[in-house]
Amino acid sequence: MRTLISLICLLTILGGAPAAIAARSASSGNVAVHSSSYGRVLFDGRGFVLYTFSHDPRGRSSCSAACAKAWPPFLVKRAPSAGPGAKASLLGTVRRADGTTQATYAGRPLYYYVGDTKAGQILCQHVSEFGGLWLVVRANGVPAR
Repeated sequence: MRTLISLICLLTILGGAPAAIAARSASSGNVAVHSSSYGRVLFDGRGFVLYTFSHDPRGRSSCSAACAKAWPPFLVKRAPSAGPGAKASLLGTVRRADGTTQATYAGRPLYYYVGDTKAGQILCQHVSEFGGLWLVVRANGVPAR
């Protein structure tokens, strides 16, 4: 099953979804918690799920170049704000190597998946790519496995 999900993820990356990426790059910086098939997890203010990368050391993003094309960082212009269910004390930011600012939750940098083109979609949960696992994040900051 994981192989099938990985294949779907790879095909989606190759096909690209530039409009979805462009729309998400202008995020409001709001983080909220909503119900999903993985429990109550983090979403941005427009309803797109947020992922974390197990290969990232706390407080630093290690996803760039091809990785960041497939898993765009959740970029913000100012400190993110906590919406319903999210804990403001767990929100923060990290400066990326390119100088942009990425939102974090419990010290973990947050990302989108390029294939999630509609609000509420979670297409690549628990997928191994770019040297680590991609996981949605629970309200307490722990990645859902």
